Amino acid sequence: MSQSALIVAKFGGTSVADYEAMNRSADIVLSRPDVKVVVLSASAGVTNLLVSLAEGQPDDERQHLLKNLGQIQYAIANRLRSAAVIHTEIERIIENVALLAAKATHSPCAELTDEIVSHGELLSTLLFTEILRERDVPAQWFDVRKVMKTNNHFGRAEPNIATLAELAQSLLVPLVNDSLVITQGFIGCEENGLTTTLGRGGSDYTAALLGEALQARRIDIWTDVPGIYTTDPRIVPEAVRIDEITFEEAAEMATFGAKVLHPATLIPAVRNDIPVFVGSSKTPEAGGTLVDNQTRHQPQFRAVTLRRSQTLLTLHSLNMLHARGFLAEVFAILARHNISVDLITTSEVSVALTLDTTGSTSSKGSLLTQGLLTELSSLCRVEVEENLSLVALIGNHLAEATGMGKEVFGVLDPFSLRLICYGASSHNLCFLIPSDEAEDVVRTLHKHLFG
Repeated sequence: MSQSALIVAKFGGTSVADYEAMNRSADIVLSRPDVKVVVLSASAGVTNLLVSLAEGQPDDERQHLLKNLGQIQYAIANRLRSAAVIHTEIERIIENVALLAAKATHSPCAELTDEIVSHGELLSTLLFTEILRERDVPAQWFDVRKVMKTNNHFGRAEPNIATLAELAQSLLVPLVNDSLVITQGFIGCEENGLTTTLGRGGSDYTAALLGEALQARRIDIWTDVPGIYTTDPRIVPEAVRIDEITFEEAAEMATFGAKVLHPATLIPAVRNDIPVFVGSSKTPEAGGTLVDNQTRHQPQFRAVTLRRSQTLLTLHSLNMLHARGFLAEVFAILARHNISVDLITTSEVSVALTLDTTGSTSSKGSLLTQGLLTELSSLCRVEVEENLSLVALIGNHLAEATGMGKEVFGVLDPFSLRLICYGASSHNLCFLIPSDEAEDVVRTLHKHLFG
C-alpha cells in the first residue's frame, strides 16, 4: 500500500469511553481499509481524574480518584476474553499513577503533571488494541513517544517536526505496511526522556502531525458530534452542520472556541494540503464535515463561536503618547512569561489586550503571576478584568464588506461590548462581552444571521 493512500484516524474520549464505544470505533476502523494508524484520546473522564491527582490530593481524595480511574478501565477490561492478562497490565499502570500521585502531594509540578496525565492514553490504547486482536485483526500497540519528540515546555509542548518526520519514516512506516498501528494522542517526550503533553485537546494535533509525517491522504477526526456546526448545538439547537469548509474558516473557528477541532490541528494539514474529515463515532452513517483547501461555496457569514474564561489586561501610561518602543517592551515582558496575546486594541495612552489562556494541560493557576504583574506595573498602570467571554463571527471577506456595523451590531443593542476587533482578518469579527451575556449574544447573532 502506498503511503499516499494512508488515512490517520483519531478517536476522542467519548469514542473510547466504554466497551460499546470502543467497539463502535473498531467497526469504523475496520470498515475503512485505508485507515492504517489510529490515534486515541484517554477514555472520557480519565484525563480530568489524572489532572486532579497531579494537583496533589490528601489521602482519602487520592484513593477515591484512583478507584474511579480503575472502575472506568476495568469495566472495559472485564468484557474482554483475555480479561485476566489485561487486568494485570491495568493494575500495573494504575499502581504507577498511585506512586506518582503520592509524590504530587508533596511537590506538584508541570513535569509530574505530564507524566501522570499521560497514563490515560496509555490505558485506552492498550484496551483498544486488545479489542481489535480479539477480532483477529493484526493490531500493533505503538508508544508515540518514540517518534513525538518535543521541547520541554511541559503542559503545552511543541513537537520537533523534522525529527518526527525522520523517526516516523524509520519506525512507523515499516509497521503500517504489515499491521494496524494503535497509538496515543496528546503525549510526547523531551530530549531527556521525560514525558510531555501537547496541551488539552492535543490528540487532534497528534493525528495531524502523524498524518503530515506519513504523508497521509486524509486525517479523520471521530468525536461525539457529526461534524462542524454553524454554532454550538448545545447553545443553539437549530444550528446547522457545515458539510464542507475551508482550512482558513475552520482554523478561525477552532481558534475562537469551536471545540470540535483543536486549534493547532489544522496547521500540519494546511502545510501539506491534507483534507480533514470530522464525524461522529456514534453515528458514522450520518456523514460529517470535510475541511479542505477549497469549497464550492464560501458565504459571507459561516459560523458564530464562543470562547469562555477570557482575561482582559488594560495597560495605561502617559509615556505611550508620541513615544516609540512602549508596545515592544510590553510584548517582551509577556514573552518572557510565556504569555500569548490574543486580541489587542490601542488608544493614545492605553492598550487593551486579551490573553490566550486555553491549551495547557494543567487547569490550575492563573497566567497572571505576581512576577508578571510586578514587571508590567513598573512600566504602566495595570487593570485586570475577568469573567469575560469572546464571541467571534466567522466568515469570508468580512474586512471588505459594507454594512457590517448595521448587520452585526444593530442586533446587539441590548448587550455590553467590552472590546471589538475587526479588520485585521477577513475571516473574523470578534468582541469581548461579560460571560453572563455570552450565550444570549450567540443565540441572537445566530438567529439574525443564519435564522
